[in-house]
Amino acid sequence: MTERGSATLELVLVTPVLLLMLLFVVFLGRLGEARNDVDRAARDAARAASIARSADDADVAGRNAARSTLESGGVSCRRLDVTVDASKFSVGGDVSATVTCTVDLADVAALKVPGSETLTASFTEPVDVYRGTVGP
Repeated sequence: MTERGSATLELVLVTPVLLLMLLFVVFLGRLGEARNDVDRAARDAARAASIARSADDADVAGRNAARSTLESGGVSCRRLDVTVDASKFSVGGDVSATVTCTVDLADVAALKVPGSETLTASFTEPVDVYRGTVGP
C-alpha cells in the first residue's frame, strides 16, 4: 500500500516539471521557426531586388518582399530593419539584403516569456541577366 501512495506522490511532483520542459521545447521550436522566417525574408528580399529593373527599384522591391514574407510567416517585429545593398547592381554584379527583426519572446511562444530577441539574416543574390533592361 505504501508503494502505491509513493508512486502517486512521485507523479504529482514530476508532472509540473515535465510540463515545464515541454513548454520550453515548444518555445525553442517557435524561436527556431522565427529565425527561419527571418532567413527566408532575407533570401526573398535579395531575390526580389535581383530581378528589379534599377537600383532604386531593387531597394523598394527588397523591402516589400521582406515585409511580405515576415507577415505571411506570422512574425511580428517590434523593430524591423531591411537593408538592400544595390551598389553592384549591374549585369554580373550582385545585390545583398540584410533583415534585422526584434521580436518579443512573448509573441514568439504565445507564453508569458519576458524579453526580446534580435534576429538577423543576410543573403546575396546575383543580378538576373534576363530581368529586362540593363541597369547602370
